[in-house]
Formats: sequence, C-alpha cells, structure tokens
Amino acid sequence: MNTRALPPGVRGIGYSIRATSPDFDDLGPKLDEAERLGVDFVELPIFAWTLMADCKVLEDRLARLVDATAGRPFGYTVHGPLAVNLMEKGPRLARHQALLDAAISVAGALKAVNLVLHAGCVRDPDDHIRVAYSRQREALAQAGDRAAEANVTLCVENVFRFEAMRETAVPSRLAEEIDAIGHPFVRATLDVSHAFLRCTDAGLDLINEVAVLAPFARHVHVHDSYGRPLESWTIDEAERLALGEGDLHLPVGWGSIPWEELAARCTFDAGAIVNLELHRRYWSELPAQIDTVRALSQRFAATAPTILV
Repeated sequence: MNTRALPPGVRGIGYSIRATSPDFDDLGPKLDEAERLGVDFVELPIFAWTLMADCKVLEDRLARLVDATAGRPFGYTVHGPLAVNLMEKGPRLARHQALLDAAISVAGALKAVNLVLHAGCVRDPDDHIRVAYSRQREALAQAGDRAAEANVTLCVENVFRFEAMRETAVPSRLAEEIDAIGHPFVRATLDVSHAFLRCTDAGLDLINEVAVLAPFARHVHVHDSYGRPLESWTIDEAERLALGEGDLHLPVGWGSIPWEELAARCTFDAGAIVNLELHRRYWSELPAQIDTVRALSQRFAATAPTILV
C-alpha cells in the first residue's frame, strides 16, 4: 500500500464482498476481482458464512477459509454477526457475548485488522435504557480484552431503527459510549448512511452528529441513500430505490449524502479504513466506485498520525 497517496489518519480503502455461497467456495474469483481493483483491504462477511454453530467456531471450516484467503496483496477486515446485541439482558446477553467471542476468534485467525459489530438496541418495553447502555459498556470492555489478545480492533457500528425498537445510539451517543469505555481495542465504525437515517428519525443534524463520532471511528462504511426511513410497502429493491426510502447501499454519489461537507468536517481516528458497502445489484458500478472512494478518502480532513503498513 502507498501511504503517500492517503491523508494522515486514513490507513487504506476497501470494500465488502457479498456472500453468495454459505460454504465460501466461490471466494477465489471475488478475491481475484479485489486484487485487480487494487484495494488495500477486503471486508469479509463472516456473518453470512457457515463458520459458527451454537456460539462455537467450526474449526475445520475456519481452517479452509484461512487457506482460501492466504497469499493476497491486501489486508482483511471482517463484519461480525449482525445478531449480536450487547444491550440484551440475562441469558440472551451471555449467549450474544459468546457469539461475539467466537467471531473474535475467527477474525484473529484471519489476521483481520478490524471486526465490525453493530451497536446494541433496546426492544424490551420493560427494560431500562440507562441500564442497557451500562450492560453494553461492560460487555464491550470485556470483549475488548479478548480482541486485544487476538490483535483485532472491535469497531462498533452506528445503526438506525431498522425495525421496531425503543433505542439505539445516535452517532454522538455512540461517541460518548466509546469514550467512556476507553479501551484501545474498542473503537467505532461510522456508517454514514446509517447516521443519515438515524438523524432523520431523531430530528438531528447529520453533519454535527457525524463530526462528533468521526474521531472515534477506526472504520468507515460508505454507501449512499436519501436519509429517508423505509415507510412504504415494496416487493423489490428497485421500488425502494424509486421511492428513495431505506438503507439502499447505493453507489456513492447516487443519493443525497453531502459527502463534500462531511469530508471537510471529519477527522478520523488514526489508522481509519474507508470501506465501500455496495448492494450487489449495483456491482457493475464497483470499478468506478473504487476510484470514487479513493478520491473521497483523499478529501477527508484527517489529522491523526499516518499509519505505515
């Protein structure tokens, strides 16, 4: 990787490959494509592959995945199980912690730099939101110790109300939580489109909210949308695009995210990775999008020390 081509604080760019086989037996051509595109990192969707059962790693399958990913000129990040919710309570929380621990083992075996997991949410009408945040902080601190042993940084991703829920952190609240945990292996994933949707829902200013979370973001998910929560019944993704509703994972520049203004306001954590999360229906746009994302990374106003890799 040529660190001179990236601003201080940005370690590299990458994109999320899409899982089309639970056995990852089609991974080779996907990694060949990434190699041709010249990216610095590839994000692996371990949540969609058959790698864990009953919160335990399927070691034979993991060994096959390690072999399948070896010998490439780029590094890896991984997206952990979307089901993990560290704001759960009781036996469910313990099970979700065990699943996260298994995902950390997978990420460590793959020598992944970052493990992305979603911020928790509160669904239970009888739960206390303040206590749920406390449970999440404690669980993340414990997971951070395990991640440190595996040399993987946990990157907690801001989400939005994608279903009926009482609470999930707005970007500025997630920044407060990461700051309060104060663990070097527990940082944030800033998902810009998720922030747009959550800010619309909460009536908050997108630019200000993103600017608060950015200094804690070791990982950044970029894709576009119109910041309009999904309200209409649709049967096909094309209809959601036509309406401009939901978390569309559009090519950067197709939606209404103010990328230039955000780039001028964002100062990312040292060593941040900017990762494109593109919906598979727009995969024909991928080559041009890599150029777009690399150019966007050049404009992010990062001031942290350059990380050499």
